[in-house]
Amino acid sequence: MSVELDVFVGNTTIMDKEVYQLWLNGYTVNDAVKVRIEGGVMEECEASAEVLLSDTMDQYRTFQMCERLLHHPAKLANQLLFQIPPDRQAMLIERYYAFDDSFVREVLGKKLSKGTKKDLDDVSLKTGITLKSCRRQFDNFKRVFKVVEELKGPLVENIRQHFLLPDQLARDYAAIVFFANNRFETGKKKLLYLTFQDFAFCAGQLINNWTVGAVDNMMEDMDVDLDKEFLQDLKDLKILITDKDLLDQHKSLVCTALRGKTNVFNEMEANFKNLSRGLVNIAAKLINAKDVRDFFIDLVEKFIEPCRSDKWTSIDVNLYLTHYTNSAHILDTFKYYAVWTRYMGVIKSCILRMYHD
Repeated sequence: MSVELDVFVGNTTIMDKEVYQLWLNGYTVNDAVKVRIEGGVMEECEASAEVLLSDTMDQYRTFQMCERLLHHPAKLANQLLFQIPPDRQAMLIERYYAFDDSFVREVLGKKLSKGTKKDLDDVSLKTGITLKSCRRQFDNFKRVFKVVEELKGPLVENIRQHFLLPDQLARDYAAIVFFANNRFETGKKKLLYLTFQDFAFCAGQLINNWTVGAVDNMMEDMDVDLDKEFLQDLKDLKILITDKDLLDQHKSLVCTALRGKTNVFNEMEANFKNLSRGLVNIAAKLINAKDVRDFFIDLVEKFIEPCRSDKWTSIDVNLYLTHYTNSAHILDTFKYYAVWTRYMGVIKSCILRMYHD
């Protein structure tokens, strides 16, 4: 009995984007087949369940063989085992290093260690993300952290070059590395309203303004560690709240500028000294590692919550912080303008991002 077969031979590795995503999401082969059947692929391709199972298994094997190359993306372009066009290589890398915001929100600021990895079962249950996907994402964070922590030069650029990631994804990884290195607290109840993108924005502000790299972009660990000299200089700002004449003068200047421009002027005037003490004390304590970790909780407790309770809008907050920052430059005996501007620029940007009306 003769059998006719249609055979196609090619040298380009066939990779289905949908199947790749199912593999990344941690689906088993059988679960992936079910999803594909429900998506109508059998009717679309006129394929039997057996063929679909075989195709899915074959693609899963290909992805597993590619995975070791994806750990070092530059190797993907230079290997000869798989013929993968450049645009498909970029897709494989980007999707492999993509992560779920709900997952990263659970581990942000934690040490990327075995201890944290052991907790991924709980994270998987809480977020509904498969354990396999949680482990892939966590291992990616750890891999990027280990590579870039030893490199000189700009953090985002180092990540982009070594892992061939698109700009926004490289920036997000920079935020994850920065938070892991400085161990910022993000899990307290008062911070749960903040999204990963809120924190990533603030990380960008801190990296660009408060790290050693903000001054010298070829220093060791330049974008990972905060500038200790700058943090030491922040203690000089305490004169704004310890010198009564300076505090009163600052209040007078700010209130004069704000009068008639907001519906919460009375609250601004009444709370000026408490708010100023809060912001200046945050600055003065940042030389201590524990207070660096509590940076975001301090911003919420010392400034955001009091303003919220007095019904300030984000426009009010912007107006207040603008005049609060600028008025210090007019104070007679205040000399620390450069440090003040560097500090308050970041504080204002972070508070405005964190202040949800």
